[in-house]
Amino acid sequence: MDSETLLRVEDLRAYFHTRAGVVRAVDGVSFSVAEGETLGIVGESGSGKSVACYSLLRLIPQPPGRFETGRAIFDGTDLLHCSEAELREIRGNRVSMIFQDPMTSLNPYMRIGDQVIEPLLIHRRLAHSEAWTRGIVALREVGIQDAESRMRSYPHEFSGGMRQRVMIATALITRPELLIADEPTTALDVTVQAQILELIRKMQQELGSAVVFITHDIGIVSSFCDRALVMYAGTVLEAAPTVQLFDQPKHPYNQALQRAIPALNEKGRELYTIPGAPPDVSKLIMGCPFAPRCQYALEKCVTSEILLKEVAPHHHSACLRVQLGEIDLTPASAAQIPANNHTTSAS
Repeated sequence: MDSETLLRVEDLRAYFHTRAGVVRAVDGVSFSVAEGETLGIVGESGSGKSVACYSLLRLIPQPPGRFETGRAIFDGTDLLHCSEAELREIRGNRVSMIFQDPMTSLNPYMRIGDQVIEPLLIHRRLAHSEAWTRGIVALREVGIQDAESRMRSYPHEFSGGMRQRVMIATALITRPELLIADEPTTALDVTVQAQILELIRKMQQELGSAVVFITHDIGIVSSFCDRALVMYAGTVLEAAPTVQLFDQPKHPYNQALQRAIPALNEKGRELYTIPGAPPDVSKLIMGCPFAPRCQYALEKCVTSEILLKEVAPHHHSACLRVQLGEIDLTPASAAQIPANNHTTSAS
């Protein structure tokens, strides 16, 4: 692993063994994150985005979850196979996470302040008074007014946007090297979304942290991330720097996602939706998982082994026909992808 790479994930397979069968939630995912970089992970619901990132911190229940293969090397430590003691030293300290729903992630019976300072008490072993003072500063940094009195409030006394700010303050209070943000703007209105994104960007610049940003919203990826992965059915179908991903799509699924952005639809025309539905990942998928919904699919797309390969400098695609040079995909529109527009109507 080179010195600039903070995290390298190799062939991660996280399966859930249930009575109904084996659910292949994450099936052979590989990626890396450099110091100070923002990596976006985008895809429909059920594509494996959140499970992949929860797996990195071993937050999926085991059983039924199990890591079949893979490594997640963070600064020389394999997060998937290190001891619980080693993982506790990293999780919530050097690697922090902003969870998707702050109302269920915050303990309703604990004061906000006690939850914000908990990482400092555990990882920095500070005195409670010193940690409390730092907690007040942390709330001020994320834009919460009257932070000193708000530290004594409870989660139900905060709005959704304010609770999300608390989650960000809690995640950043230890100054982590890597921040994983799991759809932190999903339940927020557009104005608050923009504030939260700007807050994360500002804190990232100040701390030099790397960010893994999980989202449904392809517009956010275009404006916020340096590189992006497009996931589908537990696998990565395309990976590229953000500009290339949108200007030169190399997989039909990415092209379809862009066509489904409402703001790019011509006025008066019916909104585009991707036909069909995602596959059942509890059943073994042969060939390309997107083939049943793909307008370019041929028989070989279903029968051939599908691998993620470099098809242009720093641009990887799992489309067999793109790899063979048989199809040339064009972007959904020449217009710039706007922020804060949901990927598809189904997301």
